[in-house]
Amino acid sequence: DNENPNIRRAFVFCLYTGLRWCDVKELTYANFDLPNRLLRYEQDKTKGHSSSSRVTVPLCDEAIALVGDGGKNEVVFPLPSHTMCLKALRRWTKRAGIDKHITWHCARHSFGTNMAATAAREGLSIRVVQELMGHSSLRYTERYTREVDEQKRAAISSLSRAMNQAKEGGQR
Repeated sequence: DNENPNIRRAFVFCLYTGLRWCDVKELTYANFDLPNRLLRYEQDKTKGHSSSSRVTVPLCDEAIALVGDGGKNEVVFPLPSHTMCLKALRRWTKRAGIDKHITWHCARHSFGTNMAATAAREGLSIRVVQELMGHSSLRYTERYTREVDEQKRAAISSLSRAMNQAKEGGQR
């Protein structure tokens, strides 16, 4: 209640696309090719000094539903200041009982980690993730594969603990 719905829409859109806050706040309907389910934009952070600053992201149904309709030059997500968006995010995490410090950039990192995991699972090249995120070098993208590796180790450790607990329970 009493929350700006555009903040939520924009944050969830970033989870589906990997956009930074500075990029999502500037999107207009002209950035979208909805018949072909594509988003095309130039990254604010690397504009003018990277050949990878122009990014094309295919859109899933959920991301398209967040876009809505508007005039070609109309901003898709009319957002308040970065500070106000962060305050909203902190209220959400507090209400959800999440103690971790979550920032807007966590949506981009979540996207990168999810895409790296999908690439590994599906046998896709990590270069796909690199292009989706607009990284100029694989070096930046590889950090997401390390996060996936850490998650795999944690999952195996969890499985091992569960098996040991089951074995101990069966011996009693």
